[in-house]
Amino acid sequence: MDERPETELISIPATPRVSTPEILTPSGQRSPRPATKPSSAAWTPTSFISPRFLSPIGTPMKRVLVNMKGYLEEMGHLTKLNPQDAWLPITESRNGNAHYAAFHNLNAGVGFQALVLPVAFAFLGWSWGILSLTIAYCWQLYTLWILVQLHEAVPGKRYNRYVELAQAAFGERLGVWLALFPTVYLSAGTATALILIGGETMKLFFQIVCGPLCTSNPLTTVEWYLVFTCLCVVLSQLPNLNSIAGLSLIGAVTAITYSTMVWVLSVSQPRPAKISYEPLSMPSVSGSLFSVLNALGIVAFAFRGHNLVLEIQSTMPSTFKHPAHVPMWRGAKVAYFFIALCIFPISIGGFWAYGNLMPSGGMLAALYAFHINDIPRGLLATAFLLVVFNCLSSFQIYSMPAFDSFEAGYTSRTNKPCSVWVRSGFRVFFGFVSFFIGVALPFLSSLAGLLGGLTLPVTFAYPCFMWVLIKKPAKCSFSWYFHWGLGWLGVAFSLAFSIGGISSMVTQGLKLKFFSPN
Repeated sequence: MDERPETELISIPATPRVSTPEILTPSGQRSPRPATKPSSAAWTPTSFISPRFLSPIGTPMKRVLVNMKGYLEEMGHLTKLNPQDAWLPITESRNGNAHYAAFHNLNAGVGFQALVLPVAFAFLGWSWGILSLTIAYCWQLYTLWILVQLHEAVPGKRYNRYVELAQAAFGERLGVWLALFPTVYLSAGTATALILIGGETMKLFFQIVCGPLCTSNPLTTVEWYLVFTCLCVVLSQLPNLNSIAGLSLIGAVTAITYSTMVWVLSVSQPRPAKISYEPLSMPSVSGSLFSVLNALGIVAFAFRGHNLVLEIQSTMPSTFKHPAHVPMWRGAKVAYFFIALCIFPISIGGFWAYGNLMPSGGMLAALYAFHINDIPRGLLATAFLLVVFNCLSSFQIYSMPAFDSFEAGYTSRTNKPCSVWVRSGFRVFFGFVSFFIGVALPFLSSLAGLLGGLTLPVTFAYPCFMWVLIKKPAKCSFSWYFHWGLGWLGVAFSLAFSIGGISSMVTQGLKLKFFSPN
């Protein structure tokens, strides 16, 4: 008699380019993914241990084979997958590779946040600016390696999402409390910041292209935010993380291109008069301290993206001989090489070109303010258009964890996959909520500092704690002291940078309220 275990075990593909096979979901329905052709089906040493093969075999032998398959699963040769993952956008497709990993990490790791880095240098100066940027880059690269290694730290188990790994390290409840808020806040906050910079850039692009022929009633800034949000919502209808690999490639190419264009154009033009490289100071000591903390928060925000590392790695197939961390780390190294080529020149070159005259909006605002008549209009418009394309692409990858959370809640309650209309509704809702937040908090540089402070543990602190709690190095060893110390240092920085970001937001809000010419 055909026997099927309650939780079906999934055979591992032989090559990393084959998607995870179709599985039975809790409701008995098949996964929405298309089935693979029998002729191209992957074979593994345990793929013959199936109900169809076991049917003519006697019960004692059948039990031996089933137990052997369970043993191999426990030893890490097979991975037990959650059937619900076949319905969710992050784990719906598992045919990723090192190229996809490079595209996604580069799209998530460099973008509009690099344009605001010279603002941080205006408050930190040359020495502290370069030092903080270098330390943050090395620190982030190390914690990224930690997350890549911890993705399959337990044999037979894959932590497909940041929250899942946090639960494994800190416990079910504490892990959710510690990781859920900062990761969701980082997705929503980054989406909000992307709407701000994307809408503002579209407005400047229109003014550059239109020039003196602009109508007497152009769109307001809020209306440009709305136009950009509508474009983001349309692109967000792509179903899963692997399906936006093309958009991530576009985002990566445009980010590298406009980052290079912006700092080259800035350095090639004459520097403004009365330029100074002395750090900006506030009337009071506390004001100067908060400004420095906010600037460090901007640096921390430039290195966000760890809330996507496990999600990107989960889109790759993984076998005992070919684990997913190998192509993931290969793609991440390539991505971070290009990230360094973008953020260091734009930070140093931008501060050299404008000094402490740097506007709070970053490099694009400086180019428009100081060189609108010096740079050919077509070249300047191209740079602004590339920024718009990059923001549209980055919005998709940073919103994917939020989409995944919405659909996970829905599928858990209904025990069925989201329909096309439900999935579209979630994404439209998220896009316009981010729009309304952006309209209510239009302070880009201050928002970047606050985002960097509140979400800093996700990148710099939690991975260190997870390594100690999961890998369990010898107590009082160098590794034990190093990771605990690095983690608590990240928590302290998070509290300090958050205070600086809130203070800077309040200061800018008061300026707009009491000192606006209107």
